[in-house]
Amino acid sequence: MPNTVSFNENYPDITKSDELYARAQKIMTPVTQTLAKGPGQYTKGVSPKYVKRAKGSHIWDVDGNEYIDFQMGIGPISLGYAYPKVDDAIRAQLEDGITFSMMHELEVELSELIHEIIPNAESIRISKTGADVCSAAVRVSRAFTGRDNVLCCGYHGWHDWYIGTTSRDKGIPQESKDLVAAFEYNNLDSLKSLLDENVACVILEPFIFDAPKDNFLHEVARLCKENGTLLIFDEMWTGFRVAVGGAQEYFGITPDLAVYSKAFANGMPIALLTGRRDVMQLFEQDVFFFTTFGGEALSLAAALATISEMREKNVPARLAEQGRKLKDGYNEIAAELGLSQYTKCYGYDCRTIVTFDPSAGNGMEIKAFMQQELFKRGIMWGGFHNMCFSHTDADVAHTLAAYREVLPLLKEAIEAGDVAARLLGEPVEAVFRKVTNAAPVKAK
Repeated sequence: MPNTVSFNENYPDITKSDELYARAQKIMTPVTQTLAKGPGQYTKGVSPKYVKRAKGSHIWDVDGNEYIDFQMGIGPISLGYAYPKVDDAIRAQLEDGITFSMMHELEVELSELIHEIIPNAESIRISKTGADVCSAAVRVSRAFTGRDNVLCCGYHGWHDWYIGTTSRDKGIPQESKDLVAAFEYNNLDSLKSLLDENVACVILEPFIFDAPKDNFLHEVARLCKENGTLLIFDEMWTGFRVAVGGAQEYFGITPDLAVYSKAFANGMPIALLTGRRDVMQLFEQDVFFFTTFGGEALSLAAALATISEMREKNVPARLAEQGRKLKDGYNEIAAELGLSQYTKCYGYDCRTIVTFDPSAGNGMEIKAFMQQELFKRGIMWGGFHNMCFSHTDADVAHTLAAYREVLPLLKEAIEAGDVAARLLGEPVEAVFRKVTNAAPVKAK
């Protein structure tokens, strides 16, 4: 029988996953469309590789095993899989069509809604992916300021201007790499050392897991304004989660531009660029940023329904409530076991991360060990608690009970110094390293 969400005697049967993987390897390079979803991010040989369906906060792999999911599509699932109100809106729009030969009325309706809830949204552009709107924001910043250089902090997608700061930089001209540098979060001096009259924009994630210290975000905004540099908030993770109006609303900072993609359409592909009208008006004639599917109506309908639900039910508060239970519960268990020096869970309550101190051993091996034991207990886990509105009290209780079983196993392995020997498969892998003026990026 396949695993269910319970404390199973056996690890999940992944026969069909492995069969699909073998087929994919013959024709796909690589086999995944998103690195964070690929086999390198899960314990090879033990973890499932392909999913079949999902509902609420639970997901089923192709072999029929059921798990509580804390990945949430790597971010876009904010309400829950197959959420009725959103799916009903998609089905209703499907009756009228998907993509058309002229603009669709929902483009106006969504833009009006975004203008109402996002502080800097004097003007709005709609697209499909986060990487695209990040690149559009950089391009229009360069056009507006007449400058070329870009400073970044965080992850901003696959386009040349950003990915040249990482170890996966082949195929990118050196001239492009020379125009971009990365600075460290919560290190104002690292920004000051790079900020000069040639910097068109500073783009950063308002937070990833660490909270801003010493008024960091406000100081970044001040320095940018004084330097004539545009400030771009990359709100892929913070938008609609920490507050419906995102980090802008939460921290009381209005950046010149902001970009969004995950969360606000509950899984449908859509992205937003919001910002000052005087900057955004350059898209009228001077800066080109258009895409055939920017006005695709199913995603527009999903976005309207998702945001409506978020506002009506105060979804950010629920994400924080459930996420806080997991964060505090994990840390309490670790403390009880004397593991606090080795592992902790931290971050904003809507999205937290479990980390392992180097003194515990190889972090990738430890993460892989945790994964294999949690998959056995019906939990899909990548080191994060990406919360959705559908995570129930029962989900939280089951997960904490699983941690209470697994963490003693981890303690035993750490103390014996043989974590690797207890792996039934291969450890997880890092996605890439940052190489330009910043600390390494963890697997994500």
